[in-house]
Order: sequence, then C-alpha cells, then structure tokens
Amino acid sequence: MTLSQLEVTGAEVFAVSIADELISRGHKVFIISDTLTKKTQAKYISAPLSKRTLFFRIKNVLFLRKFIRENNIHIVNAHSRASAWVSSLACKLAKIPLIVFIHGRQATFFSRKIFHGYGNYTLPICEKLKEQLIDVFKVDSNKIEVFRNCFDLDIIKPSKGSTKQKTVSLITRLSGPKGDLAYKLLEYISTRLNEFKDVKFQVVGGQVIPERFQKFTAVFEFRGFVENLENVINESSVVIGSGRIAIETILLNKPLIAVGEACTIGLVNKDNLEFVLETNFGDMDVVEKVFDFEKIVNGLKTSLDQKECDKKVLDKVREECNLKKNVERLEFIFQSVAVRYFRREIPIIYYHRIIESLDEAGKHGIYVTAKQFDKHLNYLKRNNFRTITFEEALELKKNRYEGKYVIISFDDGYEDNYRLAFPILKKYGFKAIIFLVAGLEYNSWDSKSNEPKLQMMNKEQILEMQNYGIEFGSHTLSHADLTKISYEEAKKELAESKRILEEKLGKEIKSFAYPYGNCNEEVKKIARETGYKLVYATDNAPLGLHEDLFQIRRIGIFPNTTVNGLSRKVKGNYIFKREKKDSQYLRIPH
Repeated sequence: MTLSQLEVTGAEVFAVSIADELISRGHKVFIISDTLTKKTQAKYISAPLSKRTLFFRIKNVLFLRKFIRENNIHIVNAHSRASAWVSSLACKLAKIPLIVFIHGRQATFFSRKIFHGYGNYTLPICEKLKEQLIDVFKVDSNKIEVFRNCFDLDIIKPSKGSTKQKTVSLITRLSGPKGDLAYKLLEYISTRLNEFKDVKFQVVGGQVIPERFQKFTAVFEFRGFVENLENVINESSVVIGSGRIAIETILLNKPLIAVGEACTIGLVNKDNLEFVLETNFGDMDVVEKVFDFEKIVNGLKTSLDQKECDKKVLDKVREECNLKKNVERLEFIFQSVAVRYFRREIPIIYYHRIIESLDEAGKHGIYVTAKQFDKHLNYLKRNNFRTITFEEALELKKNRYEGKYVIISFDDGYEDNYRLAFPILKKYGFKAIIFLVAGLEYNSWDSKSNEPKLQMMNKEQILEMQNYGIEFGSHTLSHADLTKISYEEAKKELAESKRILEEKLGKEIKSFAYPYGNCNEEVKKIARETGYKLVYATDNAPLGLHEDLFQIRRIGIFPNTTVNGLSRKVKGNYIFKREKKDSQYLRIPH
C-alpha cells in the first residue's frame, strides 16, 4: 500500500485498517509513505512519495519498482494522488496490477486528465466520486466500484453513559481544504454562541494550531491531534465532521452534523442518508463548496437534546461500512483483477464418455477414446501439471501461485469412466470429480436421439473410486434441463439426487453440475436452497473461478481435442482468447 502524506489523514487510517484485516487473513502487507502515525501490523517503509518534482518522481518510481521485485509483491494499492502516479509507472515497469483507492475529489488539471494513474481497478469511497471519475476522467465503468470507508464493528464500543456537560466536537484537519472549511465554520459559529449557553465547543485535530486559528482559542478549546478519537466521540454530545469521523460517530451511536469539503448536510437522519453516503458525508458533490452554516446551527439545536443517532442511520452505516465484509470483497477484487491482468485462470476441463473404438461413438460427440485420454494425461504429467480439487484451487488463487494446475471432471457417470478412465487416472496418479445422474441406471435421456443404451456406474464401482480419491457430485436425478421444467420439478431433481448420493457414498455431496450447462437465476437459487456449495456450468460463466460459485466455468474436451488442442485449453489463458474485449464476462461481478 502506498500513501503520500505529511500528517495523519483519513486515508492513512483507512489503509491501516484494511492492512491489518488482510494480515489477519494470511496476507503479507507493506505500507510505503512519507509518514505513518497509526500503529499497524504491516511493515512500514518511509519514502518521500509526496515530493512531486521530476527528480523525486523518477527516484520514487525506480525505488518502488525495485521494492516490488525484491519483495515479490503481487498487487499494489495506492491511497493518494501522488502515490497513485508513482505506483502506476512502477507497476507497469514491474508488470503487476494496481488498485487505486480514491478518497477525495480529483483536481481537473489537463495533465491529470491525460495521465491520471487510476490503475487497473479504481475504488472511490462514494458515488459522487465515482460519477466524477467516469464523467470527467473517462474511467471505464466496468473497472470502477464504490468501496466505502470501513471499521471493525467488533471493536467499536459505544458509551452507555451520558456526558456531564453538553459538548460539541468539531473533528477535522486544520490544513488544506478541510482547514479552510473549519475556519469559516468556526467564524460563523462564534457569532451564534449566545444561542448555546452551557455548551462546550471543542476542536479536535491538527498537529499544530495554525496562526489564523489563534483568534478562536478564547471561545473554542483546541485539543490538537488525539490518538484515541473513540473516547472523544463517546464524551461528545454531538460531533461535526465528515468522512471516517462521521462514520465512526454514527457507529458509536452519537448524533452527527455532517459538513464536508463540498457541501453542508446538517443533522444526519433517515431522510438524507442516501445523499449522505453518496457524498461521503459532504466531502464530495457535483458542485463544490456550497455551504449553509445555518443548517449546522439548526442541527445543533435539535441534536443537543438527543442521546443517540437515528436507528435506521446506524443500521445502514453498520451494513455499508463493515470492515470484515468489505475486505472480503477486496480479496475477491484482488483475485479478479489478477485474473484479468495476467490473463490466467486455473483450468477446469470436462469429459463425458471414454470409449475403446469409434463404433461406440454415437451421434452427440461427447467422447474421447481411451487412447486419446491416455495421451491427454500423459501430456499433463510430462508437463508437470497437478490435478487438484476446486477447494484447493480457491486457496491457490488467494496467492500469486506458481506451477501448473488443472481440475479434471466428468459428466453423467458412465460405466466406462470406471472401466476405462479410472485405470488411466491411476496410472498417472491423477484425481478427478465425476458428476453422477443419481436416479438412472442407463442414459435414458438420450433415447429420443437414438443414442446407444449405455450403463451408468454402480455403487460398488463408485465406492472403489471414492476410496482412491475420486470426488463425486450430483448431475440431477434424470439429466433434466433445469431451465425447461417447473420450480418444483427442478427442486426435486436437485434435492433427491443429493439425498440418494449421500446415502450411497456415506458423505456430504457439496458439488453439482448443470445438465447441458444450462442454468438461470431461479435454478441457481434452487441449488443454494438445496444445500450445494459449488455448482458447475460450461463456458457460460464468469472468467474467475471464485466469481460465482453457482456458475463455475469449465472447458469442454471433445473427440477433436488433440494433444495440441488440450495444451491450448489448459494453459490458463484459453478462456481469454475466446472472449471479446467488451464481453460482459470481463467485468468483475458483484
């Protein structure tokens, strides 16, 4: 993570919170910044990223590129404008992806529009920022999403007691645009103090008190930088603030008066909450610096008699600003960005029948010969591929994995999978997953198309394969196209096949594959309801294996798949060659 700052900022607190949560999930995190005030488990490296002369820009780019390579960094997160600029060039040179968090309105300099450095994916903290980035800087709408400031809800401790004296806390920086706003606000409130008898006003923030603020020290208490803002908020009757301060105030169940760098909102309630979140509590709007300090005064008069914030406001902010939930989404984004950047994903291939001679082929072309299958596995073995389970693939994807991996699957559960495929799998020490049609002894679904009648595997064969390490999943009761039958029929196909297989195999069936690869949202909903955890489609699925566990992409292997054809399909980039640049599957799904 990179930052460019000379004093503590909301971006720093945000970055440290995310870094520590990522570390708790097993990631290794570094933070590179001019200064770092907040304590963190991440390793901190000091670098003058805020210095913007050409000399320092080049020096910082080269330093960061070297650091990335020496520490095997997989992805960079930038949290400020100067650090994003440096990180963008360094990541291009190091050939790794960059994710840029946007914490405030972007200056619309011409040079900024030409080279803005928003990385491979951009995460603005509110909707109004997202609008600016798309409308003004032409950021691709498929490569941007709102990622709110977030807190660890487990450690937020609202005070149950009441303050002895009514106290209004303005918590803000005293430099930059926030300093200008604080000055104007204090100037306005100082003329209205007679309306707030017996109320204490205090200003919290700023390493030093700038000279122009000295005239306010007679009527406002300036406490400077405070390490533990939670105590300050809990001791306050009302807080005036924006950004992270505003969120923490609500999470501590205190009334909030929101005013930010862009606009005045006033007392936050359920009626203005949507706009509050869109603007990050007033820090961002289409038109900047539209201030109405009378809203502040009116909000104070109302809120000083309240002890808590609006419950609907608290519930919504808890939902939107949950650190654990948001960082889980960030891990998802990391994987999706990496998949698209490196154009690589662990391949899942699927077979159906294994035959001895072409006399057994039938009309559908869903077979390979035993000789062909042996050549396929021989190629995988010679080229150091490892066969893994899907759960193992998900764990690997959380890192920038090395090595070659493939998941082998079979649909239907034909008897030839046991008789012909199983010996070849054992020969090369490979494992696979087979999706079984649970309610049939032969392929009756093919009878209408005059396919040969073929036996399915029996219980003894399945158990023998399971004992070796072959995994099994469901493929419905009767190989029905679930998109063409009623809800009740589809639910029976999934639930009953699961029950039958669990009784037969003596273990939970977590996986399922859609017959014909056909699914829709209703069918996916049924799969969830009936207890499946992993559900496989064919090529009609997102690019990343992690991106929809109820529509996992697989690559078909057919009679015309030669060894060369197989080598292309298991390289990891095969699915990207098939997708058009503007394909919906290139978007990161939610």
